[in-house]
Amino acid sequence: MTAIALFNDGAAYERMMGIWSRLVGDQFLPWLAAPKGVNWIDIGCGNGAFTRQLVEQCDPASVLGVDPSEPQLAFARAHTAGPVSFKTGGALALPAEDDGFESAVMALVLFFVPQPAKGVAEMCRVTRPGGLVSAYCWDAFEGGFPLDDCWVELRNMGYQPIMPPSSEASRLQAMRDLWSDAGLLDVETKVISVERSFASFEEYWDVGMASSVGQMVETFEPSVVEELKGRVRDRLTTDAARRVRVTAFANAVKGVVPA
Repeated sequence: MTAIALFNDGAAYERMMGIWSRLVGDQFLPWLAAPKGVNWIDIGCGNGAFTRQLVEQCDPASVLGVDPSEPQLAFARAHTAGPVSFKTGGALALPAEDDGFESAVMALVLFFVPQPAKGVAEMCRVTRPGGLVSAYCWDAFEGGFPLDDCWVELRNMGYQPIMPPSSEASRLQAMRDLWSDAGLLDVETKVISVERSFASFEEYWDVGMASSVGQMVETFEPSVVEELKGRVRDRLTTDAARRVRVTAFANAVKGVVPA
C-alpha cells in the first residue's frame, strides 16, 4: 500500500480518518461560527467527509470541494448531496478565482501541504475581504494523532513512523504564526480533544491499517508485526466489555481576511 493509495481509497479513508475528522468537525464548526448561507471552499476535501458536515451543519449557499485525488472525489460525488461541486486541484494552486468565497477551510490537510505558507496565501486569495480562513489538523508532536500509540511503540522498536511532510505546521503556535504572517486579522486558535470507541483491539488494529502505520506494517516480518501489536495492545485502555477507547486532539486556527 503506497502513500498515494492511502489517499485514493475513499471507503478505507472513511472508515479510518473520515470518522475521526467528523468527531473534530462537530466541535470545530460551532467554534468557527461562520454565517449561514455563504459560499465555502473545502481544500483537500478527500472523500467528502468534512464537506458533508458543512452541508449538514452550516446551511451553505455552495461548497466547492478541491482535492488532487480523482478516486477520492469520485467517492465524494457519490456520497454527497446538496449545493456541492468538486474539482481536481491542489492547495498551492486552487482552481478558483480571487475573492470567490466567504469561507475557506482545510480539514486535516495543512501538514500535508509542501509549502504551508503558500497554501494559506492561496486560501486568502480566494476568500473575500471579511471572510473566514480556517484549518485544523492533528498535533503530530504532542500525542494528538489518533494512532499515536502505534507511533510511540514503533519508535520504541527502533522505527521512525511516516510523518506528514509538513509536520511542523501542526503545532499550535506554528498555525497561529502562519495565519498572522499571512496578514489575517482576529487570529484565534483552539485545541479540540475527541474520543473514539472500538468494539475490540482487533477492530482498532484493522481500522488503523488504513493509514501510514498500515503502510509500514506491510513491510514488516510477521514476528515484528506481532511484537508491535502486543506492545500497542498493552498501551491501550479497555473497559469491562473489552472495548478500546482512544483519544486524539487537533489544533485549530481561524482568522479574518482584511478589508
